[in-house]
Amino acid sequence: MIKIKHVVILYIIGILFGAFFLDLWGAETNIKKGLIAMIWTALFLISLIFVEKNKEEN
Repeated sequence: MIKIKHVVILYIIGILFGAFFLDLWGAETNIKKGLIAMIWTALFLISLIFVEKNKEEN
């Protein structure tokens, strides 16, 4: 459970970093910004699956 919390906290920090410093949700958007957000979310989902899989093995 602790690893899942770490993954979620890291995801939230990444979303905030993207919002404030990379301006992902600004008025001027493009494909690059959208792909960055989608890749970050995909990495989050993959890491959640990986953590759950390792939790079941231990």
